[in-house]
Amino acid sequence: MKHSPGTERMDIIIYFFAASFVFMAAALMITYKRTRHYGVFLLALAYAISAVLAVVLTHWWPLVAGFALVWVLRLLGLDPDVEKNAAEQSVKE
Repeated sequence: MKHSPGTERMDIIIYFFAASFVFMAAALMITYKRTRHYGVFLLALAYAISAVLAVVLTHWWPLVAGFALVWVLRLLGLDPDVEKNAAEQSVKE
């Protein structure tokens, strides 16, 4: 099947963003291994599945859907809280 010239450029962009999603998923899996926070595992899973779907389908919508799902999960409170020490809190006050 012959592709139009713009399609090849879009494929490269899709592969680039899918690779960045894979790296984010890997980083979150390392964080999950250290913290055992189930929310981090779900975030990593959402990034990984959307990256795999984008590569398999060679389409942009799995990346957008995965990014939106990650933000929904973060808004639901599944992103771990960052612990701040007393020195950082006193500077803000």
